[in-house]
Amino acid sequence: MMNNLSHQKKLEFYQALVNKNSQYEGVFFVGVKTTGIFCHATCPAKKPKFENCEFFISAQDALLASYRPCQRCKPLLLPDAASPIIQQLMTEVEKSPEKRWTDADFDALGIDSSTVRRQFKKRFGMTFVAYARARRMGFAMKQVRAGEKVIDTQLAVGYESSSGFREAFSRIMGSAPAKKNQIQILKTTWIDTPLGAMVAIASEHALFLLAFVDTRGLARDVERLRVRLKAAIVPGDNAILQQIKNELSDYFLGEKLTFNVPIEIIGTEFQQKVWRMLQTIPVGKTWSYSTLAIAVGQPTACRAVANANGRNQLALIIPCHRVINVNGQIGGYAGGIARKAWLLAHEEKYLLE
Repeated sequence: MMNNLSHQKKLEFYQALVNKNSQYEGVFFVGVKTTGIFCHATCPAKKPKFENCEFFISAQDALLASYRPCQRCKPLLLPDAASPIIQQLMTEVEKSPEKRWTDADFDALGIDSSTVRRQFKKRFGMTFVAYARARRMGFAMKQVRAGEKVIDTQLAVGYESSSGFREAFSRIMGSAPAKKNQIQILKTTWIDTPLGAMVAIASEHALFLLAFVDTRGLARDVERLRVRLKAAIVPGDNAILQQIKNELSDYFLGEKLTFNVPIEIIGTEFQQKVWRMLQTIPVGKTWSYSTLAIAVGQPTACRAVANANGRNQLALIIPCHRVINVNGQIGGYAGGIARKAWLLAHEEKYLLE
């Protein structure tokens, strides 16, 4: 999840790739920018130039970064062949990357959903749903990351259909309007951070969303945002996105731990009340969910407060990571508990300096 690799480590991995060093099998995956695929360390294909490589610690990171599994070395089938069920489902995902899987879909294929979940988790360290979501988000984020327009382009002959790509992207981000005055246009960009890539969405006047690309439920949050605002979300840049990039850089360097970028929060009245209260938690401090519930005037609504906390769409800016369990344990975080622990330690460290 946290692929903040040093240049030296990248060189080490590249040398292992060139030498097809089997000792690095499963240690890293390499994404090839010129082809859009990712491979394992001993892939027999012709080796790319170093500058065209991206290295990942997990397959899920590579998927979320928009790379697809290499058909030649089949990195998701290592170190031994996956079961026919897993191979079948991986093929189905590539056929329909925009699809959200339900138990009915498994039934239609004659596959037991509980078996799928168990086998995927054991085999890849992630559930099938997480795998399918990573591919779906990867399709959309590929365009965000590249800053390209949504165009009718065949991504890879015989493997991914251009129609599937367009549907996956437009389902999440919306289609660009035929006329300028048809609907509102929001810009979105990809931001690399020490804790992994983030995606930001903003108008010319305010930031609407900031989240790690592997955040639970991100695709649905983006869809809800564009539907509610009647907007199309297209790759691009503006002053607001430039500002949040700069402020994130300052935050992770420890130079400034607060944010001044204009924001617009969209949610129910209760959610907005919780999010505004979260912004009052000082840097380096933590509140419990019960403290937060009391602060919003509903001391018995801890569960509702926790749900609102989890639906925050402006990570770091609205510091939901500063809310922990009453017993002092970190508790949940949509961006992952490891990130939450890192953020709290980071803020405490620089506050004391």
